[in-house]
Amino acid sequence: MSSEVDKKQARIKRHRRVRKRVYGTSERPRLSVYKSLNHIYAQIIDDVSGRTLVSASTLSPDVREKIKSGGNIESAKLVGEAIGKKALDKNISKVVFDRGGYPYHGRVKALAEAAREAGLEF
Repeated sequence: MSSEVDKKQARIKRHRRVRKRVYGTSERPRLSVYKSLNHIYAQIIDDVSGRTLVSASTLSPDVREKIKSGGNIESAKLVGEAIGKKALDKNISKVVFDRGGYPYHGRVKALAEAAREAGLEF
């Protein structure tokens, strides 16, 4: 039990350390990633105004109908494509990537690469 709590606290500590430097503006908002065991979430945030501009997750209706499970790489790719398309619809092409304290591999990497392929620059 304690190792699970320690891992979560370490991730939060890493995220806070990264967030000191990674800051989203209206010209270049922040693409934030959060993952749980069963789902993955992504949102584009303007930190100056404190508003979420675009969001997508494995619970979104457009993504949910295409996936069997939300906790795998294929579903992360679909979320990355969805967030990229929604961002381009709102004229957002450049973002800063916030991996949320997670290592850049697996689902986080798949989401980032799919968002890049959809047209986001970071």
